[in-house]
Amino acid sequence: MIITIRKATESDFPEVLLLIKELASYEREPDKVTNSVDLMKEEKDHFRCFVAETENHEIVGMAIYFFAYYTWVGKSLYLEDIYVKEQYRRYKIGTKLLRKIFEIALNENCKRVRWQVLDWNASAIEFYRKGGAEISNNWLNCTYDRDGILKFNL
Repeated sequence: MIITIRKATESDFPEVLLLIKELASYEREPDKVTNSVDLMKEEKDHFRCFVAETENHEIVGMAIYFFAYYTWVGKSLYLEDIYVKEQYRRYKIGTKLLRKIFEIALNENCKRVRWQVLDWNASAIEFYRKGGAEISNNWLNCTYDRDGILKFNL
């Protein structure tokens, strides 16, 4: 199977959104996706994504990322989501997507690549550990959604 890793284009947004929704279902949060193709187009200057495409031009995986600045280390790349359709797993597509992310991080002189994994996702944790990732148990997520931002009052 020939897989090409390439930058996502606007024309890919509908398929990328389907992958996002598939990922949300896998992560047991299907109703949490509020993103849309129109919003992705509106915010495309902030949208960085690679897709994994078969020789038949089917998009079977994605890696969405952004650049961040961490006070302890400096410029970093944050991998928001990496996902491969279930029937295409074990073809090294996730590895190819991660290699592309690391290539970008090196080319952009990033000091760190960081992402999160759900504590129950044993296969992903094993995959990341096998690749040498350091997985921390010390940090907890703190999140405010749009409504929480508006209601913030300490």
